[in-house]
Amino acid sequence: MAPDIILKDSAILGDKAVAAHEEQMHAATLTPAEKGIEKKLRLKIDLLIMPMVILVYLMNYIDRNNYAAARLQGLEEDLNLTGDEYQVGLSILFVAYVLMQVPSNLLLNYSGRPSLYLGGCTVAWGLISAVTSQVQSYGGIVACRFVLGLVEAPFFAGVVFYLSKWYTKEELSLRMSIFYCGSLISGARGMSAWQWLYILEGSITVLLGLIVCVALPDFPGTWKGLSPEMQRVANRRLAIDAAEIDVDEAGAMSQLYGMKLAFLDPKTYILAVAYHAINGAAGFQNFFPTLTATLGYSHTVSLLLVAPPYIFIVVWSLGHSYLSDRLANRFWFFVYPVPLTIVGFVIFMTTDSFGPRYFSFFLMNMIFAMVGTCYAWISSAIPRPPAKRAATLAFINSFGSAAGTWTPFTYYKSQGNHYPVALGICIAMQVLAGICGLLLRLILARDNRRLARLENEDVQLNERELARLHKTAEVEGIDLAAARRLQKGYRYML
Repeated sequence: MAPDIILKDSAILGDKAVAAHEEQMHAATLTPAEKGIEKKLRLKIDLLIMPMVILVYLMNYIDRNNYAAARLQGLEEDLNLTGDEYQVGLSILFVAYVLMQVPSNLLLNYSGRPSLYLGGCTVAWGLISAVTSQVQSYGGIVACRFVLGLVEAPFFAGVVFYLSKWYTKEELSLRMSIFYCGSLISGARGMSAWQWLYILEGSITVLLGLIVCVALPDFPGTWKGLSPEMQRVANRRLAIDAAEIDVDEAGAMSQLYGMKLAFLDPKTYILAVAYHAINGAAGFQNFFPTLTATLGYSHTVSLLLVAPPYIFIVVWSLGHSYLSDRLANRFWFFVYPVPLTIVGFVIFMTTDSFGPRYFSFFLMNMIFAMVGTCYAWISSAIPRPPAKRAATLAFINSFGSAAGTWTPFTYYKSQGNHYPVALGICIAMQVLAGICGLLLRLILARDNRRLARLENEDVQLNERELARLHKTAEVEGIDLAAARRLQKGYRYML
């Protein structure tokens, strides 16, 4: 605000009103000095936390999808798998994965030690992956895949929640895509004999898990690598971003209350259905080498053809999410890949020549650009309290991952080289995801109108709202009235 305007206001409202105005402006934004600290803080987070979680997620995805790679290296023949036994082994992981999501994320939030929790789970799945190399029967592979799902469950939803404790909603989409690129890079890897595949990658994962236990910082307020000023700015910028301090009430009951809030919010179910639809449509990734094999080339060439579509989508996803953050928009970046992927599915189903069919893989892979946007939208659509956000992220990831229990059975060999049933289902799933995105945007726009009405300071707050306001005021070093004004102008990102 210009000085002459402030002087005019002073003449009308008095010095007290001007002081209150300046306090509100201070509460709602970082000071220039704090913004300088914020840049250093963000760089420090990016350089330590992001490489670590990306590398572990790369190994997570490789370990999980070794099964698909092993299929082409003789796993079915060595274990005498027949009929639907391979598909059962593929889907059983997701049964365990779904069961563990919500309790795991609540436990992660309650424990307050993501480094030990996520690192310990990483060590566990690395050991199980290595042990899988020694299975000799259908029962053995199913058992290993089920236990692998249990110990892998904490990681993806846990890291998404963890990142939401470090980054603001304007920064999340790009970081989510960078994180998710770990899985996309794994899709472009070469493949070795299946038993060595499990042994080597499992061993590397164990080592990474131990590093995470020691090196991954837990939360901004407990990271000894941050100066007191950086810790204060880290907490303050998240408080400004969410319009209140990002902490739970004390005690285990707050985790259960957060879970109750998550399941009472209709946005939870819309996002869960959307993510299930995305994963259902993305089921082709488990059969990508099989699909490239339909192009008529040798086994080696077919494996090499897997890489370019994945490398392309890594680059595309980063640009996609960067623009989503810069433009502060989620809806359009969520829906534009829908028609592009549908075109890709149609091309693959209806053509036989190499050029169009191979181009269709690039269009189909556009679905992965939606994943980072979806998770960034979850964190901004359901920003607080943390226990609610943790339960929501876990439930959505759980429900979405449940698509892995049924998609393997849609890719049966009798469909021929065009897989019309499987890809027809992919098209339907993408249409459903688009509808969910539209519905969510309408609900958030309605909620933003409600927030605009509630900006009236005469509206009475209940006890729980007052308690959270006290926590915000304490962290910000301001009084309750200023903390209330901090909430002015908060809107959900559309």
